[in-house]
Amino acid sequence: MTAERFREAADGIARAIGGVIDGKPQAVDSALITLLAEGHLLIEDVPGVGKTQLARSLAASVAASVRRIQFTPDLLPSDVTGVSVFDPVTREFEFKPGAVFANIVIADEINRSSPKTQSALLEAMEEGQVTADGRTHPLPAPFLVVATQNPLEMEGTYALPEAQRDRFMMRISMGYPDTDAEVLMLRQRDGANPLDAVRPVVDVETVAALIAWARAVHVAPVVERYAVAIAQATRRHPDLRLGASPRATIQLVRAAKVRAALDGREYVIPDDIAALLVPVFAHRVIPTREAARHRGEEDAASGILERVVRSIRVPLTATP
Repeated sequence: MTAERFREAADGIARAIGGVIDGKPQAVDSALITLLAEGHLLIEDVPGVGKTQLARSLAASVAASVRRIQFTPDLLPSDVTGVSVFDPVTREFEFKPGAVFANIVIADEINRSSPKTQSALLEAMEEGQVTADGRTHPLPAPFLVVATQNPLEMEGTYALPEAQRDRFMMRISMGYPDTDAEVLMLRQRDGANPLDAVRPVVDVETVAALIAWARAVHVAPVVERYAVAIAQATRRHPDLRLGASPRATIQLVRAAKVRAALDGREYVIPDDIAALLVPVFAHRVIPTREAARHRGEEDAASGILERVVRSIRVPLTATP
């Protein structure tokens, strides 16, 4: 893997997704960064704005095993992780893997299932394995969960617990397309779905090489301290009753490495940290009731984080 090959492969994935998702370059970049940073992506928005299309186009651009799970109120944890079935011939229990055993798992409308079923993903997302009946079963690598969810005020939804949200590297919103993008969408999809034309541009081995290249990006000690200072500031901010976890700090730096690599750099700069702060931290922090009363929890969290990053001194140098 070289810097040129990294950019070429990453641009190929971005183009494949961009051919399906019109006018949403930030969403495409977030999906790509999450994939190459070995994270998991949560896409939250109202129905019909392309959440599932983004997840499916990302999966279609990679020649890897893909499974889709439609989360419903009657979905059981064993449907996700798997179940042990008694074999009358061998007179032993045999483990039948669930839908989570794939490189890319699309968890569609994850907050329409019960918290018990949602928690079935906790071990898989953090440790890349599933434990059933005292036995541990490793998941294929790389492993990525792309989950979609509807806003909590909509009917039939269950709030994701803090531990579940903390497993997602990023949370993004699609938003409505602008006028030109929506008109183009009408023309393109009148006869065929552009998702059908997406073909894999990389295989699993190439994705693994891209991940390894991004992991080797240099992070200067001053930049590490900058990221930690921001995280610690959220933990003592008077308008937050829950700050960012150490896991959030780790994932922020991992995502920043990928952003630097996509920009053609072999080192992280403070701008990488600041640019990714809201999508990586906003779904993890919880504003106080007073702070969320007027703007809503999501907007309040984003505003607080923007103020936090402005209050932290930016390091003067970050190059090796």
